[in-house]
Amino acid sequence: MSNGFPLLSLCLFWPLLGALPLAVPVGRMSARRWALVVAGLELLFCLWAFAAFRPEDGDFQLVEDYPWIPGLNVRFLLGVDGISIGFLPMTALVTLAALLTGWNAVQRLNRFYLALLLALESVTIGVFTALDTVLFFLFWELTLPPLFFLIGLWGVGPHRRYAAMKYTLYMLFGGVPLLFAFILLATAGEPGALPVFGLPELLRSPLPASAQTVVFGLLLLGFAVKAPLLPFHTWLPTVAMEAPPQIAALLLGLKLGVYGIVRFAIPLAPAAASEYRWPLAIGGAVTLIYGALVALRQTNLRRLLAYAGVSHVGMVILGIASFNLSGLQGALMQLLNFASVAASLMLIAGMLQQRLGSNDALQLGGLAKPLP
Repeated sequence: MSNGFPLLSLCLFWPLLGALPLAVPVGRMSARRWALVVAGLELLFCLWAFAAFRPEDGDFQLVEDYPWIPGLNVRFLLGVDGISIGFLPMTALVTLAALLTGWNAVQRLNRFYLALLLALESVTIGVFTALDTVLFFLFWELTLPPLFFLIGLWGVGPHRRYAAMKYTLYMLFGGVPLLFAFILLATAGEPGALPVFGLPELLRSPLPASAQTVVFGLLLLGFAVKAPLLPFHTWLPTVAMEAPPQIAALLLGLKLGVYGIVRFAIPLAPAAASEYRWPLAIGGAVTLIYGALVALRQTNLRRLLAYAGVSHVGMVILGIASFNLSGLQGALMQLLNFASVAASLMLIAGMLQQRLGSNDALQLGGLAKPLP
């Protein structure tokens, strides 16, 4: 904790608690203003956590450890390190920007929309702070219900329900290998011993080389779907076209799948990751080139940004596969840069869509007709 104060719990639960009053009127304050206050305070709390982080300390910091399911040795374990700390304020910033740019975009079921958006922010913070694999998997799967409704109910395309279902099915498919990998990791110890789900303990007791290949393959498959890497990328262009631009910005900017590869797949199976880094690099290179070439042929701005996002994931994977400090630092920096740049561009595309009725570049040029 930070001087005994549960700072990460505050960052985690504050948006969720702020979403609860949206179910009932909040005095004279409108639902939008209340959500803005909650999102603004969440950004301040995340900046507080960022300021409390000590870069010279290489261990997990701001750690909170509470018993949760003692019989299975599952704990409510939160913490951050240099890999995850930057994603807390970035998540809060992108959510706040999405709220502001969509201020007048949602006209029906406004309270439900804002409550789901804040709930999504809360569980996303949970993904970045969870140090127990069961807790991480819980937050990972809890991102699905808010996104299913946000895409299906408030999407801007004619096939928004199809996009919501496609995204959900892809993520459920990716969650299965993650679950099996975490179970294998937890039960790899001595027979009869309690399973181990805490990430710090798992890092201190690496798996045998024979088991690392299976675990690395399962983790890489599960996270590749969310990243997305080829050939699991098709959900992103669909969602970018059909979802509300604010939600598409969150999905495009915050690369939870790539974070999972850096946080879990490589540290928990280092020998297998080193052995298969060349196939990983080749997959990243193919994703990089394919996404860029397809993006060049797009006339719709949102679809262009979606394929550019796929291409940038390939670039980040190449940096990770280099297996050196500069490559990893560059990959993390690119993830944070891309979160701000890609989310901002998607929000701008959404504002163009709202004002002009189209995101197609062929219909956006020319001032002679619309201006006096």
